[in-house]
Amino acid sequence: MDELSVKIKIADREYPMKVKRSEEERVRMAGKTINEKIKIYREKFGIDDKQDLLAMVAFDCLVDKIADEENLNSIDQTVLEKLDNLNRLVSQAI
Repeated sequence: MDELSVKIKIADREYPMKVKRSEEERVRMAGKTINEKIKIYREKFGIDDKQDLLAMVAFDCLVDKIADEENLNSIDQTVLEKLDNLNRLVSQAI
């Protein structure tokens, strides 16, 4: 396996980790996004406690993930319904 050793800084703390070369960009982007959200919460709410900031970011990310999953499920259901409809139309035409 082709792994890299990287250090990701989150909330002024470095975390060393080994990641697949193909996932390096995604991991770095995740760290950057977390730090950006921490900055936004710090500025918006005047919170300096890193544990509170990290908890808020984790909560925010999970809410976004759940919303994305619900949207994907809705899209999947719509696609399945359309495929069923097309299959019926093809069957009727044959």
